[in-house]
Amino acid sequence: MAAITASMVGELRGKTDAPMMECKKALTEANGDMAKAEELLRVKLGTKAGKAASRITAEGVVASFIDGNTGALVEVNSETDFVSKNDSFIAMANAAAELIAKHNPADIEALGALPYAQDSFGPTLEDVRKGLIGKIGENMSFRRFQRFAGGNQLASYLHGTRIGVVVQYEGDAAAAKDVAMHIAAMKPVALASSDVPAELIEKERSVAAAKAAEDKAKAQAEGKAVQSDEIVAKRIEGGVQKYLKEVSLYNQAFVKNDKQTVEQMLKERATTIKAFTLYVVGEGIEKKADDFAAEVAAQVAAAKAGA
Repeated sequence: MAAITASMVGELRGKTDAPMMECKKALTEANGDMAKAEELLRVKLGTKAGKAASRITAEGVVASFIDGNTGALVEVNSETDFVSKNDSFIAMANAAAELIAKHNPADIEALGALPYAQDSFGPTLEDVRKGLIGKIGENMSFRRFQRFAGGNQLASYLHGTRIGVVVQYEGDAAAAKDVAMHIAAMKPVALASSDVPAELIEKERSVAAAKAAEDKAKAQAEGKAVQSDEIVAKRIEGGVQKYLKEVSLYNQAFVKNDKQTVEQMLKERATTIKAFTLYVVGEGIEKKADDFAAEVAAQVAAAKAGA
């Protein structure tokens, strides 16, 4: 049985907003597996447990560059939030976005090989990165980028330096900018319900089915009436359809006017969204959570052993 530490409980609570004791129980049941514990909480507590699942632990910035119908979005990571506010680090990230847009590198390695000099480092972007690592004393890396040059109009929005959006569109520039801001706030996963990835839909259906099974078992244990399989199936499908509306851009209530959907707003303003790209700093990266109490205890034990 894996040891469940306070830091593990705190990390799970940070991801799910679930009560501390529920987090501990889920981790115990999952034998310390964080991902499995998160799924268990979603089954037990419903969608509330997933509200904070996108909270990010890794640090860095998202930078963008647009010149006419050509642009780029790039994520550059650092170890700490302190470095992500460093002027030299930010300058390197902004330069990377411009280099991507202008030179169309094939991958991260090709990006690093592009000519660039900064802070007396160079002659390539990779040399600048390595130089800043030595100067600042912290690791940093280019994680991912997207270049846009398909002929569509482009609009971008940066929420601080941690969330970046580029929208490809035809129509009104102000409407496209509003959509970019909306995407940063509401984080849709697709333009329309039909575009939501199948694996996300199946995951949501699985969670809904597990929740229904738990509700049925609870009702049976309490001697209450149990819903028919047909009703349960409709409940599960209803939950999936609700999820699809919540995560598809067109179906979401527009953040500037919740009386209409994004699709309705775009129609009013004669604007079509062709595609969008959303980057959130550290999304999907698991950052090591140090258990300081355990570390101190280990150091004390080592000291006693050496005495």
